[in-house]
Amino acid sequence: MLKIRWKIVYNIREKSDPAHHPQARGTVRPSPGFNAYHDAENLHNAMDGLGTNEDTIIDILTSRNNFQRQKITAAFKSSYDKSLIEELKSELGGNFESVAEGLMLTHGKFDAKELAHAMEGAGTDEHVLIEILATRTNKQIWELDEAYQTENATSLKDALKSENSGDFEELLVSLLKGKRDENYEVDESLAKVDAQGLFAAGEDKWGTDETKFIKVFCRRNFTHLRRVFEEYYQLTNKDIEDTIKDEMSGTFEMGMLALVQYVKSPASFFATKLYETMLGAGTDDRGLIRIIISRSEVDMIDIKAEFLKLYGKTLFSFIKDDVGGDYRKILLRLCGMDDDE
Repeated sequence: MLKIRWKIVYNIREKSDPAHHPQARGTVRPSPGFNAYHDAENLHNAMDGLGTNEDTIIDILTSRNNFQRQKITAAFKSSYDKSLIEELKSELGGNFESVAEGLMLTHGKFDAKELAHAMEGAGTDEHVLIEILATRTNKQIWELDEAYQTENATSLKDALKSENSGDFEELLVSLLKGKRDENYEVDESLAKVDAQGLFAAGEDKWGTDETKFIKVFCRRNFTHLRRVFEEYYQLTNKDIEDTIKDEMSGTFEMGMLALVQYVKSPASFFATKLYETMLGAGTDDRGLIRIIISRSEVDMIDIKAEFLKLYGKTLFSFIKDDVGGDYRKILLRLCGMDDDE
């Protein structure tokens, strides 16, 4: 009976869980009456001749979802025998160009490009690696894995293994397998077993069995994991995040904490990430662009609400204070806001 009760509670959550329901809470949605060739013609006209009609470009790119934008790309190629992305890059500049290009890539190619950038050069941005791999669905992970292989001279798995090491490497490679259970059911008996297993692998032994943590965190569905965290607290009177801080260190600790925070609240996780991109003297434009593009069709409505709750200011006000011009205009439109609000 207890198991059934938890299923009912979590199936209600299922309907509004942004981690698993693309478009349900997004600010960018499919355009009704969509005509790819009509949009391709309008974009061509906006870039033809002297000057560029940036407003038309912004209007079209921010009011079509990614599936429709791929149709526009194909229609543009068919009509004008040109790459729409290359045309946009030649007409636009700076961060505005980066947003437009990012919007025209498939989700998989966009993520693959971000992962490649995070690993190129002397250092590796581990925060970006975990941000992407911990927050994508199995299907999205398979697509970005394939895109990475196509665009680069190596597999993503090999790249991750060459750039990382130890338990953090194992965590990333495990996430890359894309084998997470994606239903919404909670197995009460398994949740207790998982909580006890995590306790035995960490707090209750000399040294930590990191593999046990990785297996549970990378395979169980998010609804089940939230129940495991509750069971863990009842068992130990300690939050799972506190155990991670006590038992782990370095990039592995960072990665596990990020995964837990996303499982607990995707909107809060990304609201915090957005805040950090605009904190201090400079703006992390690449991070700002990546998060807004990747969440605009998923849960940006919830992220905006969480941002206001956490920081006492609207996301609109932060973006407006930090960036300007057409770059600001396209970011605000992606977030479901207008520059003149």
